[in-house]
Amino acid sequence: MEAPLHPPQSTDPAHPSSPDPMYWVTPRHLAGDDDALAERIGDTLTGLGWHMWPTVHDTLLYVSPDELRGAEWVLATSPFTLGGLRVALRISARTDTDSALVQWNAFFTTGVPPEALHDFLVALDATALPAVGFETPEAVLTALTAQGWLRDADRPRSAATDPGFATHVSLEMLPDHIADSDPRENLGWQAWAEPTFGAPYLWCASFSPSIPHELVAHYAASLASPAPVARYRLPQGAEQHLTIVHHD
Repeated sequence: MEAPLHPPQSTDPAHPSSPDPMYWVTPRHLAGDDDALAERIGDTLTGLGWHMWPTVHDTLLYVSPDELRGAEWVLATSPFTLGGLRVALRISARTDTDSALVQWNAFFTTGVPPEALHDFLVALDATALPAVGFETPEAVLTALTAQGWLRDADRPRSAATDPGFATHVSLEMLPDHIADSDPRENLGWQAWAEPTFGAPYLWCASFSPSIPHELVAHYAASLASPAPVARYRLPQGAEQHLTIVHHD
């Protein structure tokens, strides 16, 4: 599913008739977030009918109408990092409204392509049982390989990478702080973009063990989509890996 997102109309206040140039670029997984992840995902959640309010911790919390799904913008107070990047967004789901215990968590840093997060959230909103999964890990790998990504030669059943070996999706041991309702399990999906080997990561994402594989597959399919995305700002460190299809 392609994300029906529209790029922000950013202009220089001193020259309101001269908008910044807009670029259509590929690949999506290295295109960054246009420095507008909070606004873009806020628009997605508002469009889905989720309610938002500020918390006492200076975060913004969105909750679905059935109160089974939540998304919290935690960048200002995030207590931990992924790949050296501060966590910006936490998404979770629970089985019923009578319990405060969430079934699973997903964490994303800034830099994540908003199109992939949009499609993940749309899939989460649409499922009747957000805390219950029916697919196997193969669903995630199939979503990636269907778009030309490569299975890891050493771990073909649990890891894949883009053809440029810059972005990776892998089922592996998670850090201790990526936990959920099942304390016995510590295997979960991780994804990250490293445009240049040894350089800082562009973005990272982690999904706790109990998340349905089909939801991660939606994220993976969107992440690997070859469709160009609109950007006003290209991420530093990834420019040389991007192809500008055209610009306006």
